[in-house]
Amino acid sequence: MKIALIGAGNVAWHMGKALQHAGHEVVAVYSPTEAHRQELARLLPPAIPVASPDLSATEAELILIAVPDAVLAAVAGAVQVPAGAIVAHTSGSQPLSVLQQIPGARTGVFYPLQTFSRSKPVHFQTVPLLLESEDEHTLHTLQAVAATISREVHLVNSNKRKQLHLAAVFACNFTNHLLGISREILQQAELPPTLLQPLIQETIAKAAQQPPFQVQTGPAVRHDQNVIEEHLHMLQGHPLYRQVYQLLTNSIQQQHPKQNNNSAE
Repeated sequence: MKIALIGAGNVAWHMGKALQHAGHEVVAVYSPTEAHRQELARLLPPAIPVASPDLSATEAELILIAVPDAVLAAVAGAVQVPAGAIVAHTSGSQPLSVLQQIPGARTGVFYPLQTFSRSKPVHFQTVPLLLESEDEHTLHTLQAVAATISREVHLVNSNKRKQLHLAAVFACNFTNHLLGISREILQQAELPPTLLQPLIQETIAKAAQQPPFQVQTGPAVRHDQNVIEEHLHMLQGHPLYRQVYQLLTNSIQQQHPKQNNNSAE
């Protein structure tokens, strides 16, 4: 299929490579930043960089809009496409209806549930692709394209996709931020961050195999108040991290209330 990309960020970069590897032809790349569209187009020959979201003169059959959520509506309002072309956005949080203003387009969602960085290769065959369209023919076309790059293709409507995106923020973005805090604490103590790697790997593996709340460990779930107070004292120089520690401790303890134990054990 002949495909055009709107956006030249991490999602477009990885998805464009996956689509090209699967035999599709990326014919055009649009980004308002000239250097970005030139760079991505060079990576995806014979794609040409275009300076306008007017793609009506291209041969694109599928246009993928991979831009930040904050500008998606504005970009959709400026896009012009060949008659009968499919336009799909890659957002997890924005509804299908954000594309309804594009004249003459069949619309859909083509959301890859993954975190993308330029420096880290992505094995797209394992990336869940979440699709949506109100038109059955369009949906079948999106399914066919998705199946060429991923073994995990799912139909999910806008409301459920929004819930999934929220869950992903907790699972990915917040977890990554907490790992950043832990790394900073180790660096301040002049300890190598690699010390945490076995713990991080075991935690993720265990959470993937069992319900995370059921395998929670640590001072909060044990209600070790003396340890918690010591940790809070150590974080006095980082008031924001201290608040995060206290908030997460409270959340864990609400899931795991302290049990009264009057036994002699």
